[in-house]
Amino acid sequence: MDYSIRDVLPGEIPQIEALEKACFSMPWTEDQLKGQLRDNQHEFIAAVSAGGTVLGYIGMMYVLDEGYISNVAVSPGNRRRGIGDALILALLKRCAALGLSFVTLEVRAGNTPAIALYEKHGFARVGLRKNYYDHPREDALLMTKYLNRGKSFENLSV
Repeated sequence: MDYSIRDVLPGEIPQIEALEKACFSMPWTEDQLKGQLRDNQHEFIAAVSAGGTVLGYIGMMYVLDEGYISNVAVSPGNRRRGIGDALILALLKRCAALGLSFVTLEVRAGNTPAIALYEKHGFARVGLRKNYYDHPREDALLMTKYLNRGKSFENLSV
């Protein structure tokens, strides 16, 4: 399958909103998604087919040297084709370029394929948020990938 990874364009928000509805029990609204478009606090990238179809996307908010992945989704018919891998790798490259120290995300505790994908890319389980998700009620695993090992909290002078 031929696709490219690039910034989400405003005109693609309706496709992303449809993907949200296909992938999540509590999908983000069009306005929420528009707020994720790339600026000085957001990265929002998509895998887009040669024909212009959004196959998947990943969004991240960041402040200072901290990143928080808001959503990762691949259309159900395009899963298990490396699109999620490509999106995560592209975002991690952007994190490095931004000089982020770490990036964090939450994932449903029962979403074994997503957890395996994140662990493959170096995310570690660092916490649990009890009853974080609704529809159905489920815990969230908090996962973090440390990007800048040269810095640590122990080395900070106060």
